[in-house]
Amino acid sequence: MSTFVRDRFTWLAYLMLGYYAYMQATMGPFMPFLSAELRLNYTEAGLHFSAFALGMTLAGISTDRLAQRFGRRIIFWLGAAGLGLFAVLLTLGQTAYITIGATFLLAYTGSWLLIMIQATLAEKHGANRTIALTESNIVASVGATLAPALIGFAAYQGFGWRGALYAGMLFCIGMFIVFRQAAFPTKAADATTQALASGKLPSRFWIYWVIAILTGSIEWSVVFWCADFLEKVVGLTKADASTAVSAYFLANVIGRTVGSRLARSMSTETLLLSAVIVSMIGFPIFWLAPSAALSVLGLFIAGLGISNLFPFVLAAATRSAPDQANTASARISMAMGISSLVTPQILALVADQIGIQRAYTIVAILLIIVLGVVFMTNRMTQQKPAEVSV
Repeated sequence: MSTFVRDRFTWLAYLMLGYYAYMQATMGPFMPFLSAELRLNYTEAGLHFSAFALGMTLAGISTDRLAQRFGRRIIFWLGAAGLGLFAVLLTLGQTAYITIGATFLLAYTGSWLLIMIQATLAEKHGANRTIALTESNIVASVGATLAPALIGFAAYQGFGWRGALYAGMLFCIGMFIVFRQAAFPTKAADATTQALASGKLPSRFWIYWVIAILTGSIEWSVVFWCADFLEKVVGLTKADASTAVSAYFLANVIGRTVGSRLARSMSTETLLLSAVIVSMIGFPIFWLAPSAALSVLGLFIAGLGISNLFPFVLAAATRSAPDQANTASARISMAMGISSLVTPQILALVADQIGIQRAYTIVAILLIIVLGVVFMTNRMTQQKPAEVSV
């Protein structure tokens, strides 16, 4: 493996992924506050998550073509700006129609940023892409950890949850001022153009695409509803529940830090299977624990495993299509959008009928399914190295 080097662009990508994750992670913790203000039930609140998922899904279909036409730099910075501006619009909305619409727009444009980060890092670092993608997600975890902590702090101090989103917008402006001249990787432009023209990705990529939907369903269901679960089932106050979610995102930081180190000596497939197993250990503790302390501990353990599901799936998927970074990254983001569009909303509909604790049975079932699929995929990868494009 070649020497791994973090240049100016690599740090820009890392920090902007942290910004994206921060803005995304505010949704779960601020939803109890927004629901109280607008008097939303589970289903109505879930429409915000569905709007976010729809925006991500549509971006996964179109962003590679937008990057081909306008260039990575423009799409990168437009996505960053859109994420911040539409988040501000969300804070100003006084009806669900406005807040849901703003959520869709911030997800669609914000996903431009996410896809460009993933594509450029995977392409730039080549054989070291697992290290780069995992390290970038460490920074993302730091950003995501700050979101519930700041929302909880603001609630305690009486400032309101909206200030956390305004802080994110200010960070984006600062990043543009400092890094606007950073050079973007361009060497794979011809390969990307050819991939877009043929519309083909390797068959192995589509296997990981399915895994991305399964693991994304698990991650989104936990992230979107864990604060509400801690309030309604465990018995914490809204502010305490929002703050407790920081345990999950702190686990993300730790899990991805360990994962990035292990990626230097272990295969991506082995690491992915290990992450699924850790997730299966932690989630039942969070879900069924008889006390708040044990529930938060379970959330932390689950976070250690869940944190590495996406970066390892993304690394395996982009490695299967190394000359199609934009397209592969876009389609994986589409898979994540599909998973977040369907599963959290199903969870919300079920929770309205039988309660959020029983509804979380869906996540337990998904964990069992993804364990079997990942195990079988690893076996197939070892036995059938040849690729067939579809």
